[in-house]
Amino acid sequence: MNTRILLIAHAPLANALRECALHVFPDCTDDVLALDVPPHEPPELTLATAQALLARQGKAPVLVLADVLGATPCNVAQRLVDDRHSCLVAGVNLPMLLRAVCYRSESLEAVAERALAGAAQGVVRVAAAGAASSKPTCLS
Repeated sequence: MNTRILLIAHAPLANALRECALHVFPDCTDDVLALDVPPHEPPELTLATAQALLARQGKAPVLVLADVLGATPCNVAQRLVDDRHSCLVAGVNLPMLLRAVCYRSESLEAVAERALAGAAQGVVRVAAAGAASSKPTCLS
């Protein structure tokens, strides 16, 4: 059974990340879920929506990827993961998501570790072409 991945983020980030994942892995439609949190929505409503979304997933393990630690989506996700076989990681980025999707057939713990590695390895300093130093080039 594949690990499901739930993206929970400030609107429209969750669905935008899901669409990027589907672009690269079109076969992951059933395994990657997204919940955009609109501005000013009460956290209780977001939690109820997330619970309903996960209830349809049965007993599958769920890796929850939230955008910002301490923000409403992450706070809701923390309450969500208390009741099921799941793991929460904050600071979602596209390399993290793609790595998680790629290895979603592994155990929940393995998928979480791969997601963290993908996030860290996906953030690199890239020098401008022809630049003599490794410092980023900025235009003023």
